[in-house]
Amino acid sequence: MLKQLIDIARRSQFKPGILSLLVNPFHFARTGLYRAVRGVAANIRGRVLDVGCGQKPYEKLFAADAYVGLELDTPGNRLRKRADHYYNGSVFPFPDSSFDSVVLFQVFEHVFTPDAFLQEINRVLRPGGVLLMSVPFLWDEHEQPNDFARYSSFGLRSIIERHGFSVERQQKSVSDVRVVFQMLNAYLYKITETRFPAVNAFIALFLMMPFNILGELAALVLPRNEDLYLDNVILARKAPHA
Repeated sequence: MLKQLIDIARRSQFKPGILSLLVNPFHFARTGLYRAVRGVAANIRGRVLDVGCGQKPYEKLFAADAYVGLELDTPGNRLRKRADHYYNGSVFPFPDSSFDSVVLFQVFEHVFTPDAFLQEINRVLRPGGVLLMSVPFLWDEHEQPNDFARYSSFGLRSIIERHGFSVERQQKSVSDVRVVFQMLNAYLYKITETRFPAVNAFIALFLMMPFNILGELAALVLPRNEDLYLDNVILARKAPHA
């Protein structure tokens, strides 16, 4: 029973569904992001670079010829991440125009030099290549001390276009009352988290699941609010003759 609960909690971390509703404290954020990425996944093809790849949670959504994960070179990342390459946080270890698509999920807020970072993405993308990125708008400080920024939809679009990309699609993920319930569960998670996965799963099941259910029900009857949301998801393209 205990092992099964831990396995359920682990499997539901990045995927929507009934299991996520029951045991995932970040159900609304992860479900909204998964659906947004799945909705544009057909645009990501060829040789794909995942910057800040972590465990590559969305890899299976893309019909890539090759899927390459890149992470900062730290002992922790080498131990826990599924990266294929590691770098110093400055220059990507790839030649110019070496990828058809670049993706990065919940990474940009951790970049202290966003202009140089976007220049590197532009450099390794072939002309006409596609960039897909998600960035939180409403979220608590996380992965401290390396949490540097939040971007509005206008600010994010502006900085991307300033670096040689044209935005083809921009979406606000979870722009309704579920935002309130997600922030409540995020607060509860922060003050109750332990170092024991089984305990965390039980806490989520009995303390946070009710708010997941209430949030889903409330979203059915209350109006949306496009100005209050969890994440920005942007699909952009590099100029074809760059």
